[in-house]
Amino acid sequence: MEDSKIVDLYWARDERAIAETQTKYSRYLMTIAHNIVLDMEDSEECVNDTYMRAWNAMPDDRPDMLSTYLGKFTRNLAIDVYRKKNSMKRKDSEYALSIDELDECISGGNSVEEEIDRGLLSKAINEFLRSRSEEKRNIFIARYFYCDPTKTIAEKAGMKEVTVRSVLLREREALKEYLRKEGFAV
Repeated sequence: MEDSKIVDLYWARDERAIAETQTKYSRYLMTIAHNIVLDMEDSEECVNDTYMRAWNAMPDDRPDMLSTYLGKFTRNLAIDVYRKKNSMKRKDSEYALSIDELDECISGGNSVEEEIDRGLLSKAINEFLRSRSEEKRNIFIARYFYCDPTKTIAEKAGMKEVTVRSVLLREREALKEYLRKEGFAV
């Protein structure tokens, strides 16, 4: 079923919307959740919670891209689960690895000023990504938004894994320089 028809079902408060969403997107959403939490049960819970969030949010919000809309819910839910389960230890999930890779670009302090600047930082990163080629942007987003393993990214992009790692390294360096020029402490 087309995304627009699924969204129409949500807006009509028709419970078939969840079934259609599950049919079309469960595998995609499970991949996002599992890359972060590394646990099938927790991943399934995140995906089910995504359906509930979409159900509750849809009357007020009509997404342009349903896959991205749902993916954001799943990612945020999975990150919350990851943080709760791993507050004292760090597992080698793709989420933890991708965050470690970005640590050198983005400081993770908790001062009031940094919390206020979070929106500005997000805007700056989006502007940086818009300035990159589609290929580099897709690789960056796959790694740092969807937390895909570099091997998976390489397969999807038709590249060698070492090439993907090299692109990611250069993009992190470029992001770091871009953020420095934009006035963010790095």
